[in-house]
Amino acid sequence: MRHAAIAILLVATALPAAARSITPGEDLQAAVAAASAGEVLELLPGLHRGPVRLDRQVILAGQDGAVLEGPGRGSVVTVSAEGAGLRGLVLRGSGSDLDSMDSGVLLQRSAIGAVVEGNRLEGNLFGVYVHGAAGAVVRGNTILGRQGGRMAEHGNGVNVWNAPGARVEGNDIRFGRDGVFVIASQRNVFAENRFRDLRFAVHYMYTNDSEVRGNASLGNHVGYAIMYSQRLKVRGNLSDGDRDHGVLFNYANGSEISGNNVIGHAATATRGAAGAEDREHAALAAGEEAGASPAKCVFIYNANRNRFTGNRFEGCGIGVHFTAGSEGNEISGNAFIGNQSQVKYVGTRHLDWSHAGRGNYWSDNPAFDLDRDGIADAAYRPNDLVDRVLWTAPSAKILLNSPAVQVLRWAQSQFPAILPGGVVDSRPLVSPPPPPGAAPRWQR
Repeated sequence: MRHAAIAILLVATALPAAARSITPGEDLQAAVAAASAGEVLELLPGLHRGPVRLDRQVILAGQDGAVLEGPGRGSVVTVSAEGAGLRGLVLRGSGSDLDSMDSGVLLQRSAIGAVVEGNRLEGNLFGVYVHGAAGAVVRGNTILGRQGGRMAEHGNGVNVWNAPGARVEGNDIRFGRDGVFVIASQRNVFAENRFRDLRFAVHYMYTNDSEVRGNASLGNHVGYAIMYSQRLKVRGNLSDGDRDHGVLFNYANGSEISGNNVIGHAATATRGAAGAEDREHAALAAGEEAGASPAKCVFIYNANRNRFTGNRFEGCGIGVHFTAGSEGNEISGNAFIGNQSQVKYVGTRHLDWSHAGRGNYWSDNPAFDLDRDGIADAAYRPNDLVDRVLWTAPSAKILLNSPAVQVLRWAQSQFPAILPGGVVDSRPLVSPPPPPGAAPRWQR
């Protein structure tokens, strides 16, 4: 209720009658000090000098062409007041000290319910750093991080630390290190953001009871790295052409992963630039260096009691790499299409990837459905003993077409008892489920 009241107040104070105009060259910090609670300070077009601290509940807004530039040290805007906000500004000129969290906008712990909306942040170390500001909102911003040099020395587009209830929505984030990095928080929402040219689109650690929904990761190193977190909803996200992993789950437990679409390099290149909505990304995908290996669509490492349903994993080197004692996961109703290896399972247990009489769709399954119930008449097993040998001794590929290997594979098909432990889908689907739901807002 407290955050809702703050939001209502922000809307009310956004009315033109409440605005006070600030001309370029005017002392902005003095204007903040003279402002009353709820007042809007509207920056006129031109170059305004920072840094500035919002230590009272005011809204810093910019007309088209208003630029607020820092001196190249510290943060351009530091917000310490509850319910303060920024909108419509071009923000640039932060410092380069990672330990000091130099940012375009730094929201301190006391900035409860602060709103950063509709701004353009260019070349700052961190775009927006939410440092303990509960209920903060970062929405509809364009955040362009730093390029060149070592990616590890760049900051993140949006950094969230210990900010319960914070929301990061509808931002376009490009360059820098990670798009969104969140650690030690809870009850957060990360929705309908777009990420390009980054290490991780979403880097997620020790953050529980939260939602990652409707985001798009295009051509990053990793799409969604979800780690050390509980009770999450990861829904309707897109990973298109991410280099190493589309989705990575490490010690993520008790979560729902549904309606996500992971497209590897192979599928991206096949579509080609002509039909791609993001032509720049299609050109990037077409220019992958020769011999580059397609990514793993999903890597599941020691992740337990999760439910994977309605996802589409397409065109990757490995559809799902499943390892390290992951227990109690339900994997059904998904589509595995055109992956070089549909599953790589490192373990000896027998796992049935079907639930309540319904399994998954496998594009390489030559299945029959004589009773036409949509379920194949025979189980599907993605791996056999030969696959396990190749995983441990890749040089054995030279023998793949030898008569001995062919006889072994024939024997396994005739006598399933000699098959090793591994994944089996006892109720595979004969046609893929409907594609994941409606496109995120930025795709429409």
